[in-house]
Amino acid sequence: MTQPVDGGVGAYVAAAAADQVRRGWHVAVACPSEGRLRPHLAELGVPWLDWRAGRSPGPADLAAGLRLGRLLRDFAPDAVHLHSAKAGLVGRAVIRGRVPTLFQPHGWSWLAARGPVAAMALAWERAAARWAGVLVCVGEGETATALRHDVRGNLVIVRNGVDLRRFRPAGPQERAAARARHGVPEFAPLAVCVGRVTRQKGQDLLLSAWELVTKDCQAARLVIVGDGDLLEGLRSQAGPGVHFAGPVADPRSWYAAADVVVLPSRWEGLPLTALEALATGRALVASDVPGLAEVVGDRVGAAVPAEDVEALAGALLLRLAQPELAAAEGRAGALLALAYDDRVVFDALAEHTLGLLGSACGTGFGTSTAPTATVPAGRSEGVGTGVAGVPGEGVGVAAISTDGAGVSDAVGVAVAETPAAGVAVVGVTGLGVVEPEVPGLDVAEMDESGLEVAEMDVAEPEVTGVGVPGVGVTSAGVTVGVAEGVGLSIVRKTADERGFIEHCQTPCEQ
Repeated sequence: MTQPVDGGVGAYVAAAAADQVRRGWHVAVACPSEGRLRPHLAELGVPWLDWRAGRSPGPADLAAGLRLGRLLRDFAPDAVHLHSAKAGLVGRAVIRGRVPTLFQPHGWSWLAARGPVAAMALAWERAAARWAGVLVCVGEGETATALRHDVRGNLVIVRNGVDLRRFRPAGPQERAAARARHGVPEFAPLAVCVGRVTRQKGQDLLLSAWELVTKDCQAARLVIVGDGDLLEGLRSQAGPGVHFAGPVADPRSWYAAADVVVLPSRWEGLPLTALEALATGRALVASDVPGLAEVVGDRVGAAVPAEDVEALAGALLLRLAQPELAAAEGRAGALLALAYDDRVVFDALAEHTLGLLGSACGTGFGTSTAPTATVPAGRSEGVGTGVAGVPGEGVGVAAISTDGAGVSDAVGVAVAETPAAGVAVVGVTGLGVVEPEVPGLDVAEMDESGLEVAEMDVAEPEVTGVGVPGVGVTSAGVTVGVAEGVGLSIVRKTADERGFIEHCQTPCEQ
């Protein structure tokens, strides 16, 4: 169940439901007919149930509750997953725990309100937490916010993810093609903001900051992509160099055209736009608020104090004036995005759903022939178990760290017969190698002497869970993990020569 039906929440619901259909689950999405979600579900082959509800709370919610009751009787679900505040309000009020329920706020409701309404929303969330068997938070910040405001329950973290098959790093050719498509001059400094045009997303703050940017860089351009209740008002206030692109079905070409992506939000969960920008290889300037602060740092952009217009302008101006800095941060962002592969996200979501029902996680995916092994190296062990996520592909999940959060704090994912991307929540990313070749790195012949690494920061060895050589990226440099008796020789290339891993080598789809 969801309301809203557009933006990041709608995209997440569609992707999660499609994933569960692929697992063999009987899934339907209840939501209003307006917006992009209903046709998107039709494209994905996911059944839709007509549940009419507005965004704001009010007397109409009584009718929405009656409609939900009828849907529940007709569909008879084993579990219900409620997304965002309105579905969380109506769903929990109607179901009251009689059907196993997951609630995923996508940003807590009281943060969007003010005064007495905010107090009422917080009181409701505290009371209604008992009617959800699982409270799914999209990041550590959202969980910490709940605990700080005494919202207690079975809080679990399932971070948002990005489809790395669709969002790929865009190089100079993709950038030039995207700019030609949108009529942006090739050498114009360009910032892009993608998201609903609302108070939450802070585009009003961005326009104020942009006035300061253009005082020092008159050639700079800003594009605001999206729709929302503030769109018309902000459009009438915008100064020179600002373009409102309106809502788009596919934002990839706007990310590709940008030098820097900016998210000046007042509050967030963990926005998909941030992950999409990183996966496209773009520097990210964002507010230092829970959710965004988890993914934005010095290496991939800048986190500025929320609602600080001068700091926002300064961070943008620095990157627009120094494109080489923005490009370097974009490359780091593309590597960081590997930690947010949505396939791992939906595995975790499925596990929590089945756990709520007392079922084994293998129900939907089944066991694969991917190897299971324990390989000692350095200070840790990797233990891999396999599930078949896609027909013909085995996915090995390995615990390679002992601190953090998630399924096992740091997980390595290896697709059978191919180089594999490992993911982690904090610090360590394992890049497993099934065959002795990693796109983007020069790998010399294997020998028995161990490791020979040139011109690289090397952290202490870690290891993937499938007993194969592994290369991992950390915030401090590169972690190289190997099985016993196997050595690698790696030579660092220059920034211009070095490729990315497999998903980075395919041109961005337009």
